[in-house]
Amino acid sequence: MIAYVSGKLAAKKLTEVVVDVHGLGYRLLIPTSTYEVLPEVGAPVHLLTHYYVREDAVLLFGFATEAERALFEVLLGVSGVGPRLALAALSALSPAQIHEAVTTGDVQTLKRIPGVGQRLAERLIVELRDRLALLDLAELTPAGVDDVRAQARADALAALEALGLPRAAAERSLRKVLREHPGIQSAEELIRLALREHGG
Repeated sequence: MIAYVSGKLAAKKLTEVVVDVHGLGYRLLIPTSTYEVLPEVGAPVHLLTHYYVREDAVLLFGFATEAERALFEVLLGVSGVGPRLALAALSALSPAQIHEAVTTGDVQTLKRIPGVGQRLAERLIVELRDRLALLDLAELTPAGVDDVRAQARADALAALEALGLPRAAAERSLRKVLREHPGIQSAEELIRLALREHGG
């Protein structure tokens, strides 16, 4: 029904934004991967959307890339996965990481998603493997700075965890660094600044 929303970014939080479209404010729920590439409040913004209707709620979800939206919609097709869990998956892992974990049967990586235990991780692999094999993430993801930043963030997060930082602390530090240094595209620079932010 609603393919995208373009307008002025009126407000943003880690899990949601409000986009002003000619005086009408659209509230969109977003993954953290989308939050990290948002412009400043007041700037123009364009988000792809998924319109979700159920008996007790009408929700609008926003995504920075087609790969995020496509994976979100594929996840909704899994038994036991609702929109909140699909959003949590995209907040915990990049589309490429989810794709790789499913296609290689990596249960441990999928269990890093909040709310996903052993049984659900195994179900995700069984139910998504064939569907994701048909989904070309490279084709859905535009080449450019956002992709480079997403990969640098994923690499930096893995390195910080390997250095002993708890995942939540590493993610907090990375989010702050990315907000304060929007031009960063290097994992090495992200790691250095995140460690300084963490007091390392």
